[in-house]
Amino acid sequence: MKNKKVARQKRARRGRAKIKELLIPRLCVFRSSKHIYAQIISGDGNAVSVTASTLEKDLRSQTTGNAESASKVGSLIAERAKAAGFEKVAFDRSGYKYHGRIRALADAAREGGLQF
Repeated sequence: MKNKKVARQKRARRGRAKIKELLIPRLCVFRSSKHIYAQIISGDGNAVSVTASTLEKDLRSQTTGNAESASKVGSLIAERAKAAGFEKVAFDRSGYKYHGRIRALADAAREGGLQF
């Protein structure tokens, strides 16, 4: 099990190194078996500006470990990012495959107005 986690972290480091060169804010995603989290981190990597997750009260009452809840988190992060003044971000999938919950979150964020 540890090797699987280490491999994902290695993929995440490679992706973040490419994103760091762009110097734009990144939409970072973390998923666990029960929840999904999204946050927008500044271009230099020092500050977290906007967050959303399935742990919030309005999203916690429903099932939290599926693609439907991930899309709700994606639309919520897009709404909060637009309010904070973010238009364009880089999508940091944190080494996860781009399918399932990660894809649902990304598609909902794009529909919400974020560009990446």
